[in-house]
Amino acid sequence: MPDRNNAKKALDTVIAKSRVHLYKPIQIAEILYHIRIYGDINPLNLEDYRTKSKRWRDDICRPLLGRVCTSSARFQDNLFNDNAVPPILLNELSKENIRTGGAVEAYIYRRFTNKHDQLTEALLYCLEATKESFDVKRFIDSFWNEPGLKRSLDKIYEIVVYALFSTLVEALNLKVEIFVDENHFDILDEFKDFSKKVMCLDFSNPTHLTDARVYRVGVTNAADRGLDMYSNWGPAIQIKHLSLDASLAENIVSSVSSDRIVIVCKDAEKEIIVSLLTQIGWRSRIQSIVTENDLVVWYEKALRGKYADVIGDSLLSCLSDEIAEEFPSVDDVPEVLKERHYEKIADPFWK
Repeated sequence: MPDRNNAKKALDTVIAKSRVHLYKPIQIAEILYHIRIYGDINPLNLEDYRTKSKRWRDDICRPLLGRVCTSSARFQDNLFNDNAVPPILLNELSKENIRTGGAVEAYIYRRFTNKHDQLTEALLYCLEATKESFDVKRFIDSFWNEPGLKRSLDKIYEIVVYALFSTLVEALNLKVEIFVDENHFDILDEFKDFSKKVMCLDFSNPTHLTDARVYRVGVTNAADRGLDMYSNWGPAIQIKHLSLDASLAENIVSSVSSDRIVIVCKDAEKEIIVSLLTQIGWRSRIQSIVTENDLVVWYEKALRGKYADVIGDSLLSCLSDEIAEEFPSVDDVPEVLKERHYEKIADPFWK
Protein backbone atom coordinates (compact mmCIF):
# COMPACT_ATOMS: atom_id res chain seq x y z
CA MET A 1 0.00 0.00 0.00
CA PRO A 2 1.28 3.49 -0.82
CA ASP A 3 1.97 5.75 2.14
CA ARG A 4 3.58 9.04 3.00
CA ASN A 5 7.04 7.52 3.51
CA ASN A 6 7.04 5.71 0.16
CA ALA A 7 5.96 8.91 -1.57
CA LYS A 8 8.76 10.82 0.19
CA LYS A 9 11.32 8.22 -0.87
CA ALA A 10 10.14 8.32 -4.49
CA LEU A 11 10.33 12.11 -4.62
CA ASP A 12 13.80 12.18 -3.06
CA THR A 13 14.99 9.61 -5.58
CA VAL A 14 13.78 11.73 -8.50
CA ILE A 15 15.48 14.80 -7.00
CA ALA A 16 18.73 12.89 -6.43
CA LYS A 17 18.76 11.64 -10.02
CA SER A 18 18.01 15.03 -11.52
CA ARG A 19 20.58 17.30 -13.03
CA VAL A 20 20.95 20.73 -11.54
CA HIS A 21 17.99 22.19 -13.43
CA LEU A 22 15.58 19.81 -11.61
CA TYR A 23 13.03 19.79 -14.43
CA LYS A 24 11.23 16.66 -13.22
CA PRO A 25 10.93 17.66 -9.55
CA ILE A 26 9.70 21.10 -10.65
CA GLN A 27 7.07 19.39 -12.80
CA ILE A 28 5.88 17.50 -9.72
CA ALA A 29 5.80 20.73 -7.72
CA GLU A 30 3.67 22.42 -10.36
CA ILE A 31 1.22 19.51 -10.50
CA LEU A 32 0.86 19.67 -6.72
CA TYR A 33 0.40 23.44 -6.87
CA HIS A 34 -2.41 23.14 -9.43
CA ILE A 35 -4.16 20.46 -7.40
CA ARG A 36 -3.90 22.54 -4.22
CA ILE A 37 -4.94 25.88 -5.72
CA TYR A 38 -7.40 24.95 -8.46
CA GLY A 39 -8.52 21.44 -7.53
CA ASP A 40 -9.29 20.77 -11.19
CA ILE A 41 -7.24 17.61 -11.67
CA ASN A 42 -7.25 14.19 -10.09
CA PRO A 43 -3.73 12.98 -9.17
CA LEU A 44 -4.86 9.39 -9.73
CA ASN A 45 -5.82 10.17 -13.34
CA LEU A 46 -2.55 10.59 -15.25
CA GLU A 47 -4.20 12.00 -18.37
CA ASP A 48 -5.45 14.95 -16.33
CA TYR A 49 -1.90 16.30 -16.11
CA ARG A 50 0.56 14.26 -18.23
CA THR A 51 0.67 16.89 -21.00
CA LYS A 52 -0.54 20.00 -19.17
CA SER A 53 2.11 19.68 -16.49
CA LYS A 54 4.91 20.09 -19.04
CA ARG A 55 3.53 23.53 -19.87
CA TRP A 56 3.19 24.41 -16.17
CA ARG A 57 6.79 23.34 -15.59
CA ASP A 58 8.07 25.35 -18.55
CA ASP A 59 6.15 28.44 -17.43
CA ILE A 60 8.14 28.38 -14.17
CA CYS A 61 11.46 27.36 -15.73
CA ARG A 62 11.53 30.26 -18.21
CA PRO A 63 11.80 32.96 -15.52
CA LEU A 64 13.69 30.67 -13.13
CA LEU A 65 16.31 29.27 -15.52
CA GLY A 66 15.91 31.13 -18.76
CA ARG A 67 15.27 27.83 -20.53
CA VAL A 68 12.88 24.90 -20.74
CA CYS A 69 13.26 21.13 -20.85
CA THR A 70 14.10 19.82 -24.34
CA SER A 71 14.39 16.11 -23.55
CA SER A 72 12.35 13.64 -25.58
CA ALA A 73 8.66 13.20 -24.75
CA ARG A 74 9.36 9.61 -23.75
CA PHE A 75 12.06 10.65 -21.28
CA GLN A 76 9.82 13.34 -19.81
CA ASP A 77 6.89 10.93 -19.42
CA ASN A 78 8.92 8.35 -17.52
CA LEU A 79 8.54 10.68 -14.54
CA PHE A 80 5.24 8.87 -13.98
CA ASN A 81 6.59 5.33 -14.32
CA ASP A 82 6.30 2.89 -11.43
CA ASN A 83 9.98 3.38 -10.59
CA ALA A 84 9.61 7.17 -10.32
CA VAL A 85 6.46 8.98 -9.12
CA PRO A 86 3.40 7.11 -10.45
CA PRO A 87 -0.09 8.56 -9.88
CA ILE A 88 -0.68 6.50 -6.74
CA LEU A 89 2.37 8.07 -5.06
CA LEU A 90 1.64 11.49 -6.49
CA ASN A 91 -1.73 11.22 -4.80
CA GLU A 92 0.01 10.68 -1.44
CA LEU A 93 2.23 13.71 -2.06
CA SER A 94 -0.84 15.74 -2.97
CA LYS A 95 -2.63 14.83 0.26
CA GLU A 96 0.41 15.84 2.31
CA ASN A 97 0.85 19.00 0.27
CA ILE A 98 -2.76 20.08 0.81
CA ARG A 99 -2.62 19.20 4.54
CA THR A 100 0.48 21.39 5.03
CA GLY A 101 -0.53 24.27 2.79
CA GLY A 102 2.09 23.63 0.12
CA ALA A 103 5.03 22.20 2.09
CA VAL A 104 5.87 19.59 -0.57
CA GLU A 105 6.11 22.31 -3.20
CA ALA A 106 8.25 24.39 -0.85
CA TYR A 107 10.52 21.43 -0.17
CA ILE A 108 11.13 20.84 -3.90
CA TYR A 109 12.00 24.49 -4.54
CA ARG A 110 14.30 24.54 -1.51
CA ARG A 111 16.15 21.54 -2.90
CA PHE A 112 16.42 23.36 -6.24
CA THR A 113 17.91 26.41 -4.49
CA ASN A 114 20.35 24.24 -2.53
CA LYS A 115 21.61 22.56 -5.69
CA HIS A 116 22.15 25.92 -7.33
CA ASP A 117 24.01 27.19 -4.26
CA GLN A 118 26.35 24.17 -4.54
CA LEU A 119 26.73 24.80 -8.26
CA THR A 120 27.53 28.47 -7.71
CA GLU A 121 30.39 27.60 -5.37
CA ALA A 122 31.84 25.11 -7.85
CA LEU A 123 31.52 27.42 -10.85
CA LEU A 124 32.81 30.50 -9.05
CA TYR A 125 36.23 28.87 -8.99
CA CYS A 126 36.27 28.75 -12.77
CA LEU A 127 34.76 32.17 -13.35
CA GLU A 128 37.21 33.92 -11.00
CA ALA A 129 40.33 31.98 -11.97
CA THR A 130 43.20 33.31 -14.04
CA LYS A 131 45.32 31.39 -16.51
CA GLU A 132 48.00 31.22 -13.83
CA SER A 133 45.71 29.68 -11.21
CA PHE A 134 43.11 27.56 -13.01
CA ASP A 135 43.44 23.79 -12.47
CA VAL A 136 41.11 21.86 -14.74
CA LYS A 137 41.40 18.63 -12.70
CA ARG A 138 40.45 20.45 -9.50
CA PHE A 139 37.47 21.92 -11.35
CA ILE A 140 36.25 18.53 -12.64
CA ASP A 141 36.88 16.87 -9.27
CA SER A 142 34.75 19.49 -7.50
CA PHE A 143 31.75 17.98 -9.30
CA TRP A 144 32.81 14.40 -8.55
CA ASN A 145 33.16 15.23 -4.86
CA GLU A 146 29.80 16.97 -4.47
CA PRO A 147 26.89 14.46 -4.53
CA GLY A 148 24.39 17.10 -5.55
CA LEU A 149 26.38 17.98 -8.66
CA LYS A 150 27.44 14.58 -10.01
CA ARG A 151 24.43 14.42 -12.33
CA SER A 152 25.68 17.56 -14.09
CA LEU A 153 29.20 16.23 -14.58
CA ASP A 154 28.53 15.13 -18.16
CA LYS A 155 27.79 18.73 -19.12
CA ILE A 156 30.88 19.99 -17.31
CA TYR A 157 33.02 17.47 -19.18
CA GLU A 158 31.42 18.53 -22.44
CA ILE A 159 32.11 22.22 -21.74
CA VAL A 160 35.70 21.55 -20.66
CA VAL A 161 36.34 19.61 -23.87
CA TYR A 162 34.52 22.06 -26.13
CA ALA A 163 36.32 25.12 -24.71
CA LEU A 164 39.72 23.51 -25.27
CA PHE A 165 39.03 22.10 -28.73
CA SER A 166 37.33 25.26 -29.98
CA THR A 167 40.05 27.56 -28.64
CA LEU A 168 42.90 25.49 -30.12
CA VAL A 169 41.18 25.22 -33.52
CA GLU A 170 40.78 29.00 -33.57
CA ALA A 171 44.37 29.60 -32.39
CA LEU A 172 45.66 27.34 -35.16
CA ASN A 173 43.62 29.33 -37.69
CA LEU A 174 42.60 25.93 -39.05
CA LYS A 175 40.94 25.95 -42.46
CA VAL A 176 38.77 23.43 -44.25
CA GLU A 177 38.79 23.23 -48.04
CA ILE A 178 36.41 21.37 -50.32
CA PHE A 179 36.61 21.21 -54.09
CA VAL A 180 35.18 19.42 -57.08
CA ASP A 181 37.50 17.36 -59.21
CA GLU A 182 37.51 18.75 -62.76
CA ASN A 183 36.70 15.26 -64.05
CA HIS A 184 33.29 15.65 -62.43
CA PHE A 185 32.40 19.11 -63.69
CA ASP A 186 29.65 17.56 -65.81
CA ILE A 187 27.86 16.39 -62.65
CA LEU A 188 28.48 19.79 -61.09
CA ASP A 189 26.73 21.35 -64.08
CA GLU A 190 23.77 18.97 -63.80
CA PHE A 191 23.33 19.73 -60.09
CA LYS A 192 24.57 23.32 -60.07
CA ASP A 193 21.62 24.54 -57.99
CA PHE A 194 22.31 21.82 -55.39
CA SER A 195 26.05 22.46 -55.29
CA LYS A 196 25.53 26.22 -54.95
CA LYS A 197 22.97 25.98 -52.13
CA VAL A 198 24.47 23.08 -50.19
CA MET A 199 28.22 23.19 -50.86
CA CYS A 200 28.78 26.84 -51.95
CA LEU A 201 30.40 25.57 -55.16
CA ASP A 202 29.86 26.38 -58.83
CA PHE A 203 31.91 26.70 -62.02
CA SER A 204 33.21 30.12 -61.05
CA ASN A 205 34.11 28.87 -57.58
CA PRO A 206 34.84 25.11 -57.73
CA THR A 207 36.76 25.40 -54.43
CA HIS A 208 35.42 26.56 -51.07
CA LEU A 209 37.65 27.51 -48.13
CA THR A 210 36.17 28.06 -44.68
CA ASP A 211 37.28 28.34 -41.06
CA ALA A 212 37.34 25.07 -39.14
CA ARG A 213 34.85 24.92 -36.30
CA VAL A 214 33.80 22.65 -33.43
CA TYR A 215 30.14 22.68 -32.42
CA ARG A 216 28.24 21.44 -29.37
CA VAL A 217 25.08 19.55 -30.24
CA GLY A 218 23.31 20.68 -27.09
CA VAL A 219 21.21 18.53 -24.78
CA THR A 220 22.51 15.10 -23.90
CA ASN A 221 19.62 12.68 -23.67
CA ALA A 222 18.78 10.45 -20.76
CA ALA A 223 20.62 7.40 -22.06
CA ASP A 224 23.87 9.39 -22.38
CA ARG A 225 24.28 8.19 -25.92
CA GLY A 226 24.70 9.85 -29.29
CA LEU A 227 26.64 12.84 -30.48
CA ASP A 228 27.93 15.55 -28.11
CA MET A 229 30.11 17.59 -30.47
CA TYR A 230 31.02 17.60 -34.13
CA SER A 231 33.53 19.35 -36.37
CA ASN A 232 33.17 20.67 -39.89
CA TRP A 233 36.26 18.75 -41.02
CA GLY A 234 35.06 15.26 -40.17
CA PRO A 235 35.29 13.83 -36.65
CA ALA A 236 32.26 13.40 -34.41
CA ILE A 237 33.05 13.67 -30.71
CA GLN A 238 31.42 11.57 -27.97
CA ILE A 239 32.16 12.44 -24.36
CA LYS A 240 31.89 9.58 -21.87
CA HIS A 241 32.78 10.08 -18.24
CA LEU A 242 30.84 7.22 -16.63
CA SER A 243 31.33 3.46 -16.73
CA LEU A 244 30.51 1.73 -19.99
CA ASP A 245 29.10 -1.68 -20.81
CA ALA A 246 28.91 -3.47 -24.17
CA SER A 247 25.32 -2.42 -24.83
CA LEU A 248 25.94 1.25 -24.15
CA ALA A 249 29.18 1.17 -26.14
CA GLU A 250 27.30 -0.14 -29.15
CA ASN A 251 24.56 2.46 -28.69
CA ILE A 252 27.12 5.28 -28.61
CA VAL A 253 28.76 4.28 -31.87
CA SER A 254 25.72 3.02 -33.75
CA SER A 255 23.79 6.21 -33.00
CA VAL A 256 26.48 8.34 -34.69
CA SER A 257 26.74 7.89 -38.44
CA SER A 258 30.28 9.26 -38.72
CA ASP A 259 33.10 6.80 -39.40
CA ARG A 260 35.54 9.08 -37.56
CA ILE A 261 34.58 9.23 -33.90
CA VAL A 262 36.67 10.75 -31.12
CA ILE A 263 35.79 9.49 -27.64
CA VAL A 264 36.73 11.51 -24.55
CA CYS A 265 36.78 9.48 -21.33
CA LYS A 266 38.41 9.01 -17.94
CA ASP A 267 41.82 7.34 -18.03
CA ALA A 268 40.58 4.19 -16.28
CA GLU A 269 37.88 3.69 -18.92
CA LYS A 270 40.15 3.77 -21.99
CA GLU A 271 41.14 0.10 -22.13
CA ILE A 272 37.61 -1.01 -21.28
CA ILE A 273 36.18 1.11 -24.09
CA VAL A 274 38.74 -0.16 -26.61
CA SER A 275 38.06 -3.77 -25.59
CA LEU A 276 34.29 -3.38 -25.80
CA LEU A 277 34.36 -1.61 -29.14
CA THR A 278 36.69 -4.27 -30.53
CA GLN A 279 34.32 -7.01 -29.32
CA ILE A 280 31.35 -5.49 -31.11
CA GLY A 281 33.34 -4.75 -34.27
CA TRP A 282 33.27 -0.95 -34.04
CA ARG A 283 36.95 -0.26 -33.30
CA SER A 284 37.68 0.80 -36.89
CA ARG A 285 35.24 3.71 -36.57
CA ILE A 286 37.13 5.23 -33.64
CA GLN A 287 39.64 7.84 -34.81
CA SER A 288 41.11 8.31 -31.35
CA ILE A 289 40.44 8.18 -27.62
CA VAL A 290 41.24 11.26 -25.54
CA THR A 291 41.61 10.73 -21.79
CA GLU A 292 41.20 13.09 -18.87
CA ASN A 293 44.96 13.09 -18.46
CA ASP A 294 45.29 14.34 -22.05
CA LEU A 295 42.93 17.19 -21.18
CA VAL A 296 44.95 18.06 -18.07
CA VAL A 297 48.21 18.17 -20.10
CA TRP A 298 46.66 20.25 -22.89
CA TYR A 299 45.07 22.69 -20.44
CA GLU A 300 48.43 23.10 -18.70
CA LYS A 301 50.11 23.92 -22.01
CA ALA A 302 47.34 26.29 -23.05
CA LEU A 303 47.25 28.17 -19.74
CA ARG A 304 50.88 28.14 -18.67
CA GLY A 305 52.89 26.89 -21.64
CA LYS A 306 54.91 28.58 -24.36
CA TYR A 307 51.82 30.09 -26.02
CA ALA A 308 49.80 30.86 -22.90
CA ASP A 309 49.75 34.59 -23.72
CA VAL A 310 48.07 33.77 -27.04
CA ILE A 311 45.71 31.01 -25.90
CA GLY A 312 45.21 31.13 -22.11
CA ASP A 313 42.78 34.03 -21.69
CA SER A 314 40.74 32.96 -24.73
CA LEU A 315 40.39 29.46 -23.30
CA LEU A 316 39.16 30.68 -19.91
CA SER A 317 36.82 33.15 -21.59
CA CYS A 318 35.30 30.41 -23.74
CA LEU A 319 34.98 28.13 -20.70
CA SER A 320 33.27 30.85 -18.65
CA ASP A 321 30.90 31.77 -21.49
CA GLU A 322 29.82 28.18 -22.02
CA ILE A 323 29.27 27.67 -18.29
CA ALA A 324 27.17 30.83 -18.05
CA GLU A 325 25.10 29.63 -21.00
CA GLU A 326 24.65 26.08 -19.70
CA PHE A 327 24.08 26.95 -16.04
CA PRO A 328 22.34 30.33 -15.80
CA SER A 329 22.59 31.72 -12.29
CA VAL A 330 19.46 32.03 -10.21
CA ASP A 331 20.14 35.52 -8.88
CA ASP A 332 16.64 36.11 -7.60
CA VAL A 333 13.46 34.16 -7.11
CA PRO A 334 11.02 35.05 -9.90
CA GLU A 335 7.86 36.90 -8.96
CA VAL A 336 5.71 33.90 -9.86
CA LEU A 337 7.31 31.99 -6.97
CA LYS A 338 7.55 34.94 -4.57
CA GLU A 339 3.79 35.30 -4.77
CA ARG A 340 3.40 31.81 -3.30
CA HIS A 341 5.32 32.75 -0.11
CA TYR A 342 7.06 29.40 0.30
CA GLU A 343 9.42 31.09 2.78
CA LYS A 344 6.59 31.09 5.32
CA ILE A 345 6.60 27.27 5.40
CA ALA A 346 9.35 26.70 7.94
CA ASP A 347 10.16 23.00 7.72
CA PRO A 348 10.21 20.23 5.11
CA PHE A 349 6.87 18.42 5.14
CA TRP A 350 8.20 15.12 6.54
CA LYS A 351 10.20 16.42 9.45
